[in-house]
Amino acid sequence: MTETNDGAAAPTQPQSRSDGSDGRGLRAAERQKAGTGIDGVSGFMGMRWEDPSTVRLTIRPELINAGGLLSGVVGFALVDYCMGSTLWAHTTAEERLATINISINYVQTALEGDIVCRTQLDRRNRTNAVMRSEVRHEDGRLLCTAVGSYTIYVPRAASPQPPQR
Repeated sequence: MTETNDGAAAPTQPQSRSDGSDGRGLRAAERQKAGTGIDGVSGFMGMRWEDPSTVRLTIRPELINAGGLLSGVVGFALVDYCMGSTLWAHTTAEERLATINISINYVQTALEGDIVCRTQLDRRNRTNAVMRSEVRHEDGRLLCTAVGSYTIYVPRAASPQPPQR
């Protein structure tokens, strides 16, 4: 981190991890495999990372809700994962992050094709970050906008457990 003129911390360039991973043992090439994601949720949804700030998915019938529209959960998850990976690229190997809040505005929906989330890190200090995202259909239509805040922390060392009786 570097300090700005007003004394606030400004984000530094992403820390390179010596093993080529994202700090959780996930190599970028592994995340990029179509449909694998970085965990069960992102894998089920079919999220594919183009870079840490751009996540894409292809709409499938399983992602359409009972009303015949793309489920809002899909847009929200896409935003949350994209914000998380955007911020993750600006953390050290010791730091972890967690979502505090995301406010999302759904503008319109899509029923087929690819949707793409792009996130921008607006501000990061020692303990918090604020980001904004847009989700667009591959044809350029705006589907939703979002702002989110995240906490950044270093986990405490595990305290010794009392002896079992």
